[in-house]
Parts: sequence; structure tokens; C-alpha cells
Amino acid sequence: MRWIWVLFGFAFLAIGAIGLILPLWPTTIFWIVAVFCLAESHPKIRDWIFARKGIGPIIQDFVERGEISRKSKYAAITGMSLACLLSGWFLRSSVLGLSVLIVTILIGVLFVATRPEPQTGK
Repeated sequence: MRWIWVLFGFAFLAIGAIGLILPLWPTTIFWIVAVFCLAESHPKIRDWIFARKGIGPIIQDFVERGEISRKSKYAAITGMSLACLLSGWFLRSSVLGLSVLIVTILIGVLFVATRPEPQTGK
């Protein structure tokens, strides 16, 4: 069973790495999942992700304490809103598809908005 977690962890790490090159591709969410998959089996990779300038501390705050900074919340909610608008345009003729999309995005927005923010002065 452990090898499945490792396989998924490295797959999500690779998928997230695409976001370092493609501007609209998300990196953070995929690397968060990768950290959860690899946390026990590959702590060096987890630490490598945490050490990445810019994105590492954001991931570490969320993984270790469930915190999301206000700036990250704005970015995530903006990204979800843009994805909803774009996907909604393609699903405009499907009431069911559009409804599922909107409900799913709203759940994501609520989740992100209700996470605590990191305490300053740590």
C-alpha cells in the first residue's frame, strides 16, 4: 500500500511542477497533496517542498497548521472564480453541469475563506 502513496505523491509533485512553467496552472494544491502523500515515506521531499522560495512557506502553513494567508486566500478565490467563469461558459447549455460547477466552486471558496490566517510574529 505504501508504494501507492509514493506513486501518487510523485505524480502530484510532477503535475504541480507544470505550474512553475505554465502561468495559469496551479502548483500549490498539487504540492499540498504531494506532501500529504509523501510525508511519512519521503520526508526529504517534504522538506524540499517546504524550502521552495515563495510557495514552500505557504504549503507548510497549510499542511502543518491549516492556515492560509489573506494574500493566498485572495489568489485562490480569484483563481477559482476565473475557473468558474471559464468553465461556466463551456457548460452554459447544461443546467446540471453548471449547477454542479457552481456548487463545487462555492464549497472551495467557503473552505478557503474559513481557514485561519497565520499569526504574525511567529
